[in-house]
Order: sequence, then structure tokens, then C-alpha cells
Amino acid sequence: MPVALLLLLALCNGIRVDGEESNGHCDLKSTLDSRPHSVSILEFGAVGDGKTLNTIAFQNAIFYLKSFADKGGAQLYVPPGRWLTGSFNLTSHLTLFLEKGAVILGSQDPCHWDIVEPLPSYGQGTELPGKRYRSLINGYMLHDVVITGDNGTIDGQGSVWWEWFTSHSLNYTCPHLVEFLSSEYVLVSNITFLNAPAYNIHPVYCSNVHIHGISVYAPPGSPYTVGIVPDSSDKVCIEDCSISMGHDAIALKSGWDEYGIAYGRPTTNVHIRRVQLQSSSGSSLAFGSEMSGGISDVQVQQLHLHDSLTGIEFRTTKGRGGYVKEIIISDVNMLNVETALSAIGNCGSHPDDKFDPDALPVLEKITLQNIVGTNINMAGNFIGIQESRFSSICLLNISLSIDSASSDAWQCSYVSGFSESVFPKPCPELENFNASSSCFSLLKPNGRAAIL
Repeated sequence: MPVALLLLLALCNGIRVDGEESNGHCDLKSTLDSRPHSVSILEFGAVGDGKTLNTIAFQNAIFYLKSFADKGGAQLYVPPGRWLTGSFNLTSHLTLFLEKGAVILGSQDPCHWDIVEPLPSYGQGTELPGKRYRSLINGYMLHDVVITGDNGTIDGQGSVWWEWFTSHSLNYTCPHLVEFLSSEYVLVSNITFLNAPAYNIHPVYCSNVHIHGISVYAPPGSPYTVGIVPDSSDKVCIEDCSISMGHDAIALKSGWDEYGIAYGRPTTNVHIRRVQLQSSSGSSLAFGSEMSGGISDVQVQQLHLHDSLTGIEFRTTKGRGGYVKEIIISDVNMLNVETALSAIGNCGSHPDDKFDPDALPVLEKITLQNIVGTNINMAGNFIGIQESRFSSICLLNISLSIDSASSDAWQCSYVSGFSESVFPKPCPELENFNASSSCFSLLKPNGRAAIL
């Protein structure tokens, strides 16, 4: 057995949660236990030349390692090389370990990506009606699964998908790089993600997800590429990541219109901290616009946002239903951002004509505090919904350096809230002192949002 592989046997990792149960916040994070079994992808005939298709090798390796699930789990070791593959599934109690210099390459032949049904909380593909391409690396109803390494790389080679998208040549909705469905105790760390066709990491209907120490990149102009998308998931921790995307860097979602309302699973109990985010055509940090299952109890700290169209944005529209509430975002530094803060009530399309136009979303109890911005064009754009005003928007200790301090720095309608120590001076709608009690009732000694 190669010496490097012997050394890595000590790094075969499984997830153990300190305490009785993780609350998804980063102060109670999962630790790594050793896996008692390990194999290399080489043992299953894989060839790392960047040309040989290794889908069957990955599938056979994981099928073999599934037999160790009740024996402490196992690790699949990927050594240096360029390992071309189509979509494949992981299994429970598995660690996928990418050595330094190891690159998993997504095939640019759509025949190598399986076709699957749309997510039930979306009703159809997000880009086209009907089915969607399966993600490159998948987990379904898994427990205790890890993707980690010594900064190995997962490269989706998404340029062909972006071309098909812009030329309207796609047959189905674009695939993601990594997607976990209905899984728990998921860890992704110490990996570089490049050139995803769409999303990079998409945990949907998941619990206890920890993502840390990853780098994610897609070039400007790559359409609708998104870094991390917690979707109808709870107990999620995202920390110490650097993400630069064509569209959104981090986007929280929870289903689309009537399908998300019917599925009824919110995204909740999320903690994001110490991340660097950049978004060329979207938002560094976005909520929605697909939020019909609800988004709540989100704590965000220590953000560095740069060179983005929008810094922090809340998106929804009539027909969405659902809610975005009890959000605290603090300690943010922005540089070269077109619009610093935004909440939009007429954003996004509908999956079909079956949505209920009277399903009005609720956006309330949002606290944005301790924010500094340099070279900002617009301070805030808050456009609510006449029939469902955005309320309890709390702005505290915010200083944004823009071209002028004129009234054009802020735009507001159908919104109410409170502000204190904010420059430039916000809209009168955001200076309602009567709303201050709602603001401060969200702030607790441990920094978490209260359920009011």
C-alpha cells in the first residue's frame, strides 16, 4: 500500500457531534472521527488522465464501501490526478477524500449526467419545465457523510452548460456540483469548487450541515452560478469560506410558490460567519426569492463583501407565501458594491400559472447592524408589497461611503422600521422609533434571534 495512503488512514473521517445534538450554529460543530476502512479509487480501475471516464469506477468503489456502513464507515481516497466522471451517488458513513492535486472533473457530455424528477418543493426545474439533470455528486437520505481533503478540487467544467443556457439549448435544468437530499450530519470542508454548471453545494431537506474552509469560484458572466444554497434545511453552519460567483455567493431558499407552500419545510437555524463573498450579477448574500416554505432564525456575522452588484438582499414577490423573519446580520465590511442593502417585493418568476396571487409573503424582524461600506453607489433599496408591508426592519450603526448623501441614496416604499446611527440618513419610513422595541427584542446576550 502506498505510504501516502497509509498516512491518510489516520485521516479517514466520520462525523461526531459534540454535545447531545448540534443546533447548527458554529459554536457546536461536528468533529471528525477516524474511519476504520479506506480504499483508493485506483483500486477500481480509475485513470486520472483527464480523458478517461471514471463514472463506473466511482460507482463501484462506493458500492463496495457501502458494505462497511455498519462497521464504522469507510473512506474513498482520490489521489493526485484529473478524474473525469459523470454523476454518481455517495452512501452513508462515507468520507470522500481528495488529496492535494486531485481534481474531480465533471463530464461535458450531458449523456453522462442522469435525468431526475424535479424537487417536490419546486414542482419543476428552476430553468425549464419538467425534469432536471442530476448533480455531479449526490447524497439521498444519507447519515454521516463527509467530502473533504487536502484542498483537492471539484471542477464542473461548466462553460458548456453556460453556453447551452444562454443559447436556450438546454433540454433540462442545469445540474449542480454537490447536492444532498433528505440527509443529516453532512460535512464539506477543505475543498476547492470551480465552474459549477449552476449551484456548487445544495443541501435540500437536510439537517445538521457544516460547511467550512472551502473556496468556490465561477467567472463573471457565468449565468446563475451560486456558491452555497441551504434549501428547506435546518441546523446549518457555514464558516471560513471564500466564494466568488457569477450570480449569488450564498443564497438561502425554501421552495417555490404553491409547491414550497405545500411542502412546508423552512430553512431555519442557520449560522454564517467569517466568509468572503463576491457576486458579479447577483447578491453576495441573498434570501429567496424562492422562500415559500419560510426562512427564519438566521445569524450572520463577520462578512467581507466586495465587488458585487448587491451586498445583502431579501427577495420575494406576490404568490410566494412563506416568510423571512428573525434575521440578524452584523459586523459587515463592504467594498465596491453597487447597492449595499436591498429588500425587493417584486422579484422572481413563477413556476407555472397555478400559483395563488393572494399568497402574500411576510418579511419582518430583520436586523442589520455594524456595517461599514466603501465605494457604495446606493445605500438601500427597500421596495415592499402594498398588501403585505415589510416591517420591523432595523438598521443600527451603519456607515456607507457613497458619492453623495442625497435622498437618492435610499429608496423606500411599503416598508417600516427603525434606524440608529445610520449614514447616509435613511428613508423616513425607516426612522419610526415605535419600531425600536421590535429591533432590540431580537438581540439576545448570546447573539441569537429570539422566537417572538
